[in-house]
Amino acid sequence: MSETNLSPRQQEVLDFIEKYQLSYGASPTVKELREEIKVSSDNSVLKHLDALEKKGFIQRAPVPRGIKLLQSVKEKMESSDRKLPVMGSVPAGNPAPCEENIESWVSIGETMAPKVEGCFMLRVTGNSMIDAGIHEDDIVIVNQNSEPRANDIVVALIDGENTVKRFIKNGSKTYLQAENPEYHDIYPVNELLIQGVVTGLIRKYGP
Repeated sequence: MSETNLSPRQQEVLDFIEKYQLSYGASPTVKELREEIKVSSDNSVLKHLDALEKKGFIQRAPVPRGIKLLQSVKEKMESSDRKLPVMGSVPAGNPAPCEENIESWVSIGETMAPKVEGCFMLRVTGNSMIDAGIHEDDIVIVNQNSEPRANDIVVALIDGENTVKRFIKNGSKTYLQAENPEYHDIYPVNELLIQGVVTGLIRKYGP
C-alpha cells in the first residue's frame, strides 16, 4: 500500500489522524478534522475518510472517534520505550470543560500497562474520589479500549464536561458516582460518553 495513491488533501487528513492518535491515544472527531483541513462541512471530511477507508489506510467503527488506531501508531505506541502521554488533568470533583493537552510523556512498566495501545494518563484534580484511593495530583492510567462495566472507575464526558467517577448502571439508567459523601451523583441531561476505564494509578510522594 503506497501513500502515493493519496491526493494531497487525503494525505493531509491521514497525517493529522496519525499525529492526533500518537498525541492522545484516540482519534480526532469529524469537527476537529474539519477545523484542521479548513473545510466548511462535515460532508467534505467524510468523503476523505471514505476514500482513505476504501484505499485501506484507515478502518472505522460506528462509534464516536471511530477511526481505529493506524498500524503505524500501534507500532510506535508498542515500542520498547513504553511511554504514555500525560494528557493534562481531569477533575475528581464537579465536571469541568474538557481541555486536552500533553504535559509530558512517562515511561511505564509492563505490569502497570500490559498493552500501551489506547492508554494515556491524566492528572487528577479535586478530592471526590478519595474513598477509592484517588487523591489530588495522582496520575491515573486510562485505557480507552477497555469496555466499561458497572462499578468501574472511568473518565467520562458528561454533557460536554469531563470528570473521573465510578460508572453505575441501575436498570436502564446510567450515571456517575463520587467516592466522597460530600459529592452528589451525576446524571446526564443529554449525553454520557465513557472515554476510558481507569486501570492504574501513580502517586508521587514529596517534592
